[in-house]
Amino acid sequence: MKKRIGILTGGGDCPGLNAVIRGFCKAGVLNYNFEMVGILDGFDGLVQNRTMPLTKDKIKGILTRGGTILGTTNRSNPFEFPVILPNGKIEIRDYSEKCVQNFQILGLDGLVVVGGDGTLSIAHKLYEKGIPFVGVPKTIDNDLDATEFTFGFMTAVDTVTECIDKLHSTAESHQRIMIVEVMGRDAGWIALYAGIAGGADVILIPEIPFDLDKILKKIKERQESGSNFSIICIAEGAAMKGGEKTYLFRDTL
Repeated sequence: MKKRIGILTGGGDCPGLNAVIRGFCKAGVLNYNFEMVGILDGFDGLVQNRTMPLTKDKIKGILTRGGTILGTTNRSNPFEFPVILPNGKIEIRDYSEKCVQNFQILGLDGLVVVGGDGTLSIAHKLYEKGIPFVGVPKTIDNDLDATEFTFGFMTAVDTVTECIDKLHSTAESHQRIMIVEVMGRDAGWIALYAGIAGGADVILIPEIPFDLDKILKKIKERQESGSNFSIICIAEGAAMKGGEKTYLFRDTL
């Protein structure tokens, strides 16, 4: 009997998603005679049973295309699914059993989940409910273990490095201190790699709480040596010694 394999992309988009979809589909269809099914918009598609067939025509020409043909969302969690009530208020419900039911209704034998720590954590919880899956480490943050680099990370580093490169001349011309904040959540990989590659003067990462006095000392040392500009590369999750991180949550859709 021909096996049916579902594939979904979750979290933020990054370069390489469509290449992964294409690679799995070609290998599944040509090598194993699988029937590949695309789950639309991450786990939302599994909750709402929204899919598309991944035939040869569907994956043709997507290798170099950005984004994901399946759609994605970084707020999709079937265990904490927001539902808009008739009065306009939002109620959080657990729709994980609905995912299991739709997995069975679709006749799937397995699921390929392409995502980062949040997406793969959800997939693991669904696995404990009976959904077998294969996880593909996708995140620009590079904050997953069991892999040296996650795809999307090096493109993020290249982009940030280019930005820092271009800021040097402006910072020097105007004799300014430029602060470049980069993504990464609680991991400082992007800031560290791009900061070194781009020649940042100060790099601040979440793993090492920073001392404001040391930063000021570094800037003054540069000024005394004749460099009247500095570039600081800071990861979004970096925090000062003794300080606390501040999170902004959305209570509406």
